[in-house]
Amino acid sequence: MFSLQSLTLHNFKNYEDFSVQFCPSINCIVGANGVGKTNMLDAVHYLSLTKSAFNSQDVHSIRHGEELFVVSGKFHLAEKKHQILCGLQQGQKKTLKIDQVPYQKFTEHIGLFPVVLIAPQDHTLITEGSEERRKFFDTIISQIDQNYMLNLVQYNHYLKQRNALLKQAKERGTWDNDLLATYDSLLLPLAQQIYERRKIFTESLLPAFLMHYQYLTEGAEQVHIRYESDVENANFPRLFADNLRKDFELQRTTLGVHKDDFEFLLGDFPLKKFGSQGQQKSFLIALKLAHFGIIQAQKGIKPILLLDDIFDKLDDKRIAKLLAMVARQDFGQIILTDARPERSRQILQEIEAEKQFIELK
Repeated sequence: MFSLQSLTLHNFKNYEDFSVQFCPSINCIVGANGVGKTNMLDAVHYLSLTKSAFNSQDVHSIRHGEELFVVSGKFHLAEKKHQILCGLQQGQKKTLKIDQVPYQKFTEHIGLFPVVLIAPQDHTLITEGSEERRKFFDTIISQIDQNYMLNLVQYNHYLKQRNALLKQAKERGTWDNDLLATYDSLLLPLAQQIYERRKIFTESLLPAFLMHYQYLTEGAEQVHIRYESDVENANFPRLFADNLRKDFELQRTTLGVHKDDFEFLLGDFPLKKFGSQGQQKSFLIALKLAHFGIIQAQKGIKPILLLDDIFDKLDDKRIAKLLAMVARQDFGQIILTDARPERSRQILQEIEAEKQFIELK
């Protein structure tokens, strides 16, 4: 069974020095708001995906007034134990080690120790722009397909360079066709590969997503995820070339997979505009459960499930549905947070599994 056995934090967010042991089944972190429950989940996210789930800049994870943070954890995977360490010092590059050996490329680590996080902030997938949704889907695919992740890194590298050339060209008042054509020849094949992988992944995710949504809502309504991309047009290379004047004027590349979107639909209408709060919550949970299932199917292990403030944000019906899955042992190790210890104990008492309560002061 895959699990996180222990976690150690040094100058990470609100923690100065902290260590905790986890059981392989259900771990409930309890304590008042502001004591660092979510920060502990974020530390686990760092060990799995090398970055925060909530802050775009790593420096924001350093405890106020300090120069560095270190997060380390011991995992049990395939009858072996591994220690992962992630740290950052002000003004230096982030460090990532496995069993005391530094990674040359962080991409080598992604997918080895998978986690799935369900948190209140997931709502931004619905309310925010396409970048949030692309980031979410890219993170899942990258955990199961390293070639996709490498293509994405390369694409973003060439895109950044092309945009820099466009900015320079605008300042000069003219552009170098040959130089831009060189970057176009690198970008277009990568765009095609990324598009095809996203399309295949979306099609494979949909059945599990729909199954979970129907389970949570008891078949109340129809939902759908529609993948939209400039690249789906058969004439995309021609459209890309014809768009150069617009790119020049705007000083950025305006067509490509960096503009893709995953549209969330309730019937034929946008979930963002027409979905109730309950429908949106069910949609997000179904999406995360499908994420869990995809990782399990591809990796042959159950990801660690992180549930942040789940009892406070869901109604009794959805909590009951989720706990029924826990009782069936659909999941492996679970680490959850709650501000009300007695509520957690009451809700979890019916579950026949090893449980541990970790109280933060």
